[in-house]
Order: sequence, then structure tokens, then C-alpha cells
Amino acid sequence: MTDRLPPDFFLRDVLEVAPELIGKLLVRQFEDGQLERYRITEVEAYRGTEDLACHANKGRTPRTEVMFQEGGAVYVYLIYGIYWLLNLVTGNESDPSAVLIRGVEGFSGPGRVGRKLQLDKSFYGERLISSTRIWLEDAAHVSEIKTSKRIGISYAGEWENKLWRFYI
Repeated sequence: MTDRLPPDFFLRDVLEVAPELIGKLLVRQFEDGQLERYRITEVEAYRGTEDLACHANKGRTPRTEVMFQEGGAVYVYLIYGIYWLLNLVTGNESDPSAVLIRGVEGFSGPGRVGRKLQLDKSFYGERLISSTRIWLEDAAHVSEIKTSKRIGISYAGEWENKLWRFYI
């Protein structure tokens, strides 16, 4: 029996979900049957169409379609042609927000996380509540969570200064 996070965990505002992901366990069942659990240590929140750093800011596109679905879906995208980045969709349908997983215990940086988890395009849209390959489990509450500005979004104007990066 697992303590998989329930669907309603993700059906909240991204700024509530993001800090609560710190310390949770990201579980990955690999093709060879190996099961690994990784403690989440760093995330960033991206909040809807008004957030100039959020991919949904440009509206509904084939790339961002999953962000407009109900929370609890996986949003992966490729950067630099080599790294698949893991995002978890939050909120209600038509509220395109997501949390980028920037680090897990032992691996810092979203590209390294994606590589360690062996992510690819096939994870796009996967439901965390029913997936047999990737899900989240509850874990002990973390009380000392730090915040800072998000990383690598200088193009986003005032949105760069939002303290929406959470980490331990």
C-alpha cells in the first residue's frame, strides 16, 4: 500500500501546491521493473496566463494543452533538444498552472532530474493518480522551506522577482 497523493492535492492554487511538494516522494517505476523514490528538494511555481514566465502565457497551444487540464497531470517539455523537464499541473480545468521540479535529493537541476527519471515525450499528459510509471507519495512535513526568485526567466519582467522558487 502506498500513500499516493490524492487528486485533490493538485486541485488547488499553484502557490499552495508548490511549497507542499517539498519533501514529498517522487516515485518512478522504470521499464525494467525497478522502483525508485526521490525526495523533492526544489520546485518553481508557474501561474497561469498572466505570468509572463509561464508557457501558458501565450495561450492554448499543442505544447501547453495539458496545462489547461485539471491538476494532477504531467507536463513535460524538451529544452536544448536534450533535456525533458518535469512539471506537475495544478488547479482546476482552464487554470493553466504548473510546478517545475527543479531538484530531488541527490540531483539538482531540472535537466538532471529529467535524465535521472528517464523522461520522454510519452509522459506528456500522464495522470499522477493512475500512472504506473510516475506518481507522488506523501512524506513527513518539511518545516524549513526557503523561497527565492525563479531561475532563468529574465525575459519575464516583474514576474522574475516573484518569490515562487521553493527549496530546502
